[in-house]
Amino acid sequence: MQYPYENIKDFTLRSFLKRSASMYAKKAFVSYVGDEPMTYDEFYKQVLETSAQLENFGIKKGDKVLLLSENMPNWSVAYFSIVYLGAVVVPVLPDFHPSDVHHIIRHAEVKAIFVSSKYQQTIEEFEHKKIEFVINLESLNIIDEFSNEKYIQKSKKTVQKNSNTSGEGDVIIDDNDLACIIYTSGTTGHSKGVMLTHKNLTTNAMSTYSIIDIMPNDIFLSILPLSHVFEGTVGMLVPMLHGSSVQYINKTPTPSVLLKAFEIAKPTFILSVPLVIEKIYKNKVLSKINSSLITKNLYKVPYFRKKLNKIATKKLLQTFGGNLRFFAIGGAGVPEYVEQFLHEGEFPYIVGYGLTETSPLLCATPQNMQTKIKSTGPSIYGVEIDIRNKHNITGEGEIFARSPSIMTGYYKDEEKTKEVLDDDGWFHTGDLGYIDNDGYLFISGRSKNMILGPSGENIYPEQIESIINENEFVVDSLMLEQNGKLIAKIHLDYEKIDEIYHGERKSSDEILKNINTLLENMRQDINSKVSSFSKMVKFEEQREPFIKTPTKKIKRYLYQN
Repeated sequence: MQYPYENIKDFTLRSFLKRSASMYAKKAFVSYVGDEPMTYDEFYKQVLETSAQLENFGIKKGDKVLLLSENMPNWSVAYFSIVYLGAVVVPVLPDFHPSDVHHIIRHAEVKAIFVSSKYQQTIEEFEHKKIEFVINLESLNIIDEFSNEKYIQKSKKTVQKNSNTSGEGDVIIDDNDLACIIYTSGTTGHSKGVMLTHKNLTTNAMSTYSIIDIMPNDIFLSILPLSHVFEGTVGMLVPMLHGSSVQYINKTPTPSVLLKAFEIAKPTFILSVPLVIEKIYKNKVLSKINSSLITKNLYKVPYFRKKLNKIATKKLLQTFGGNLRFFAIGGAGVPEYVEQFLHEGEFPYIVGYGLTETSPLLCATPQNMQTKIKSTGPSIYGVEIDIRNKHNITGEGEIFARSPSIMTGYYKDEEKTKEVLDDDGWFHTGDLGYIDNDGYLFISGRSKNMILGPSGENIYPEQIESIINENEFVVDSLMLEQNGKLIAKIHLDYEKIDEIYHGERKSSDEILKNINTLLENMRQDINSKVSSFSKMVKFEEQREPFIKTPTKKIKRYLYQN
């Protein structure tokens, strides 16, 4: 495989960093929104210093080092300091429960830990003598109370001698060496350690050149966790490859905080999960259109809907800071009604498809090609997609993928690895879909989620849920099969419901009756829009928000019974 990057001699992350530090030395790289940025040269020097500290503490090639933190400039410093030595970084999603983090520490046989102050208590609760030292991510200094005495003394000596070593030593890194293990938090309840090599990650980052032109003056605003491979690859490695800058939000990303960040950073690139843009559309666009009977009725007419969507998009782009040219959506399917707005309003969006196991990107629509609603676009450079066990009429089948970015397997789990990886390198994604005549991939749903209809029809819950979620009173929905019948659990927008009953003195029984009536009316409306074999017999109220994965997909297995 050839990539148009003549300065890259190998596909290791170390080589990747050296190239960027040389080409973009004085350019801004990472910072908090509004703060003075760390240049590429300053970043590189900090990585060298930190990796030298790790080397002095005995971290060597193949050792596992955990990284637990919210997004910040030093997250990338720690990441590259670990892989620079040939050690293996184990980035952990901040949303993980402490017990899950403790399991990962044991399962991955972690030797050392980088942790931010915010998550220090998670490490404090863990009792495991094999953890040799812990480093605070903000200061990059050792935390004495969590570290063995010999490392505390070594740390003091290191500070005194102002080491100029590179942290590289004589270690040779091959691009097929393991670079990181990412533990997934999937919808099926099984957390697996995905093993990704240097080459898996760098080739995936480099393949994005076939999607869009990225420039050194581009500004990425990071709102997804860096420990998720989508943000880690596309939001960290990709901007580094092109000399772009990345800014992080130093607060909980509430709507008001995000609006302020957009205004200050004026980003050109944002990576997002569908839920973010869905909420923005519902709260910023749809609510305003529905507030007037005139615009609400006009919006039902395709001609006027397109006009209104274009007007709303112009205003929305100003909300994002006015410079946005690329809004990438991944991690889950985009609801059709939301994508219709993006498409008709000519919002600069792109839908990508991939998995943690594929580093992650497999498909996306290039900037010079027209997006298609409900499609993830064609495969990106270097990726092969194969549809197997196709349906005779629809052409729909199981999606397999092959590329240099496919994982080497699941850590310590040969059995599960064999289930998804063929001997010839094909990866079984677990998704179902089809490819149209233009090469665009359309995802139907997860094979494990598919429900078999009464006469053998394939029912994809995700597609039905997308229709249910269009309702202004719905926050989330989950379609299930119970006792051979189709039902849906609905988590309602209680703030909106409260607005309706505001000022009305209603008893709890009356409110419950109104909610039940709302759900039944909703069920009848949805059933009129779906095929006969997908009709549901009941809509149940889901009082508490659904428990979700870090990419905001509902953990279905928790609600099956």
